[in-house]
Amino acid sequence: MSGGMKQLDLRRFPGFFAITLACVAVLYAPLMVVAVYSVNESTSITRWGGFSLAWYADVFTGPESPKFQRAAMNSIIIAVLAGTGATIIATSAAVAMHRAGRFRAKTATFALINLPLMVPEVVTAVASLIFFTAIGFSGGIGTILLAHLTFCIPFAYLPIAARMQSISDSYEQAAMDLYATPREAFRLILLPLMRPGIFSGFLLAFIISLDDFLITNFVKGAGVETLPTAIFGAVKQGIKPNIMAISTLMLGVSVAFVTLSWLIGRSGQKTQ
Repeated sequence: MSGGMKQLDLRRFPGFFAITLACVAVLYAPLMVVAVYSVNESTSITRWGGFSLAWYADVFTGPESPKFQRAAMNSIIIAVLAGTGATIIATSAAVAMHRAGRFRAKTATFALINLPLMVPEVVTAVASLIFFTAIGFSGGIGTILLAHLTFCIPFAYLPIAARMQSISDSYEQAAMDLYATPREAFRLILLPLMRPGIFSGFLLAFIISLDDFLITNFVKGAGVETLPTAIFGAVKQGIKPNIMAISTLMLGVSVAFVTLSWLIGRSGQKTQ
């Protein structure tokens, strides 16, 4: 930095490393415990009985596997549909916010798009339940899908909008100078440049929907289960090693999708 001023380095603060380790332990130690005991041969969740993958096999072939497979299929279908719908809406919103110039209530529109991120999830869950009850919708796949679509929009919007901010409008202007219509400029120029952000937004919305429990539990109705609610129902009867195996698999899928979303977004920035 100029003027002889030294750059602030938080790593040199006394106790910074210890605080960092404590935070990492609090965040990730429970996840590591679940992962370790998912390969525990013993049925006990406190006593180590040796390494075994039997509980992972039990997830797919055990007596409870049909229930969890149906719940997983429901979760995947809802996540794909909600992620796709949220990505389409978020892409349209990002284009309008960043290519429509200044318009009245633009700030209010931005706040409205991001409102689900700021509202406590339990409030969204209760509001969704009251709304569906008021209009006569019975709980089921449809109500879960609509609720997921609503709160997934801001998660899809964030990477798409970030990508839009890095794309200069000179590309579209150059295309229109070469007699392309605005629609052709969007389809042939802007949309391919936005693709990494769109893929990242879809993956993030997909995994948010797949992992959601609280809102789903409020609006799902009787007889309909997603994988998180099925796990919760099984845990109420006692924590079993197969539940830890399912939880570890979900954790792995979540980490993989979030990592993939980050890598796609990063590669898009490099190719810009």
